Amino acid sequence: MAEPQSDSPAPDLVSLVIPVYNEQESLTPLLKEIDEAFRVIGIPREVIFVDDGSSDKSWEVVSTLAATSERVRGLRFRRNFAKAAALQAGFRAARGSVVLTLDADLQDDPHEIARFLDAIRGGLDVVSGWKKVRHDPWHKVMPSRVFNWVVSWVSGVKLHDHNCGFKAYRAAVVREIRLYGELHRFVPVLAAANGFRVGELVVNHRARKFGRSHYGARRFVKGFLDLLTVRFVTTFGRRPMHPLGTFALLAFAAGTLLFLAVAANGLVRSLADDSFGAGPVVQILAGVVAVGAWLLGGQALLAGFVAELLVANTQTDDPYRITETTPPDTKKSDRS
Repeated sequence: MAEPQSDSPAPDLVSLVIPVYNEQESLTPLLKEIDEAFRVIGIPREVIFVDDGSSDKSWEVVSTLAATSERVRGLRFRRNFAKAAALQAGFRAARGSVVLTLDADLQDDPHEIARFLDAIRGGLDVVSGWKKVRHDPWHKVMPSRVFNWVVSWVSGVKLHDHNCGFKAYRAAVVREIRLYGELHRFVPVLAAANGFRVGELVVNHRARKFGRSHYGARRFVKGFLDLLTVRFVTTFGRRPMHPLGTFALLAFAAGTLLFLAVAANGLVRSLADDSFGAGPVVQILAGVVAVGAWLLGGQALLAGFVAELLVANTQTDDPYRITETTPPDTKKSDRS
């Protein structure tokens, strides 16, 4: 069971959530670099390694690191549940007022953390890393650039590198965002839909030293499908009847126009020579299409009603987010 998240984040604590999948060689040097970076930063931190069902000795390494440092905690999945689940578990366990995520393969440079924290202090709620110069093979870089352009265009959140795992969040962001499937790529999009301020930061990207990439071509297909889900949820999540109802009305209108055209054509044929107008086969086909359009519209309308009922009976939170009050509320605002 996931570790419950504290109601009040520690104001001077930074939580680092690091998903781990077969990264046994890189964990110890990664923690060493994190410790070096925070000696310069000079604020408390906790490091949460989430072992996503590794088949190597990653968990043994995490256990050893946790036993030798009180700043390290580990969570272990029974099997591989994918990165979004690992991040969600880490977010729930995080106790800091700022939560950073980075990959465990040493390609993210922990010495960039200070710049992320400066950006958060500057007023951003989400800071996404931008690997402007990437040390990855071209067949991974080029599709990623196309994917990032499509995500920015469809979502309206203009970032150069939605896929980058190096990100920083205020605690309020990770408390409101629920991750599943492959949605970890779209946290900035989900955060922006909730009114949080999103920005990006050019970061140093390093060549891989150990292991191999866990991503293949299938992730882009999944990513595109998840993008459609995110777009629908962020735009119509609380009013699903709008797109479904619009589609239903268009289908009804198209079917009706086609039916009227068939009826008019039949009238022309009855008043004039048979050489005028469409033949009986065309008329029959057009009539079938018209009826099909009506049936499709009816199904879309019914689906819209069912979706509205589900939203009305399952939504437990308010559709708005209050960031500040005046005079100040005794409770912490969502900028904590």
